[in-house]
Formats: sequence, structure tokens, C-alpha cells
Amino acid sequence: MTIEAIVFDLDGVIIDSEEVWEEVRRGYVAEHGREFLPDTQDRMMGMSTAEWSAHLADEVGVPVPAPRVAAEVLDRMAKRYAESLPLIPGAVDAVRLLGQRYRLALASSSARILIDKVLATAGLTDEFEVTLSTEEVPRGKPAPDVYLTAVRKLGLTPAVCAAIEDSSNGLRSAGAAGLAVIAVPHGVYPPAEDALALASLVVKAVTEVTPEVVAGLR
Repeated sequence: MTIEAIVFDLDGVIIDSEEVWEEVRRGYVAEHGREFLPDTQDRMMGMSTAEWSAHLADEVGVPVPAPRVAAEVLDRMAKRYAESLPLIPGAVDAVRLLGQRYRLALASSSARILIDKVLATAGLTDEFEVTLSTEEVPRGKPAPDVYLTAVRKLGLTPAVCAAIEDSSNGLRSAGAAGLAVIAVPHGVYPPAEDALALASLVVKAVTEVTPEVVAGLR
């Protein structure tokens, strides 16, 4: 089938924020006398706000209730974005170029407050018909919920939609939802081989995802 819409991830695709997330969470965990393990960041990538805050409280052992963990970490992230938004070079133009030919949605694990701030700052708010946070669906990535909901809100089926993702859990989420998956592996946090195998196309940068490339999917 012909692709009619593209669903973007945010972190790692439009903004290079994964290292910022790790710095903020690592610092927060250290302040509370707990250890940020080598796989902690990888495990949390794709989790919803409720899921990663519970992970820090229950699994890592931060002695703070999960809702407060979420509020305090998100406040620090918002301040970091206010200082400097880490846009991936060419990402804004890539979104606008693809939007000239395809309907666009966004399915992110970031909190709604951060999604709205990033899109407004980047001048991309009006480019997306639908924006969703995993806060707004029952389960975060790697479950397919956020992609299935985005597609449904577009009034389409997964068979005519493509997703652009960078992380293992994001690739698994889009694949489980039945979208054609385009992988843009992150250099610092590369996806697992099994997740990367779900991709119909692997590119080195989001700028390589042109309308012509998308037309060749499926």
C-alpha cells in the first residue's frame, strides 16, 4: 500500500535529548544517594513518564514517591530546554519537507509539557495533525499503544503509515503497531539488533528520509 502519513518520534529524531535525559536523571539519582546503573538509561528509553518515574523510585531506589520524581525531573528538563534546545541538525527542515507530501503525527515518550515546549520553540507545532505522549495512552513503548492511537486519530490504518524511530523500544513499538519502520540509530545509544531488524529502512540521519525515500517503502 502507498504510505499516506508519517509518525515521528521526538527524542533522538527531532531533538538530540537522550544524553540530556541521562545527565538529568543521573544527577537526580546521585543527589538521593542511589546508583545509576549502566543499563538504567537504556531500560527507561521509551517508557512513559509514569513508568520511568516508578522505575527510579521502585527499581533504582530513589526515596521519593514516583509522582514527585516525575515532577522534579521534568522541571529540570524544561529548564535545560529553556537554556538550549538540542535540535538535531536538519530535523526541522526534514519535518517540513515531508509535511509537504504526507500527513504528519508525533508519538513521543516525553511528557506533554515537554512536547509542546519543543514543538513551539522549533516552530513545528502546526506541522503535526496529531501529537501524542505515552502519558496519554495505557502503556509506553515498546507497547504499540501510542502508535496505534496516533494512527487512529489520523483516521488511517497502520498499513498506510510509516514511523521514524531511533531507540530499541521505539522501533519495537512502531513494529508491533504494524507501521513501516524507518530507523535512525542514535550514535551513543544504538538500538539492539532484534529491534533494528524490524526496520524496513535504516538511515544515518533523519535528513536522508525524503518524500522519495518514503514513497519506496512497502
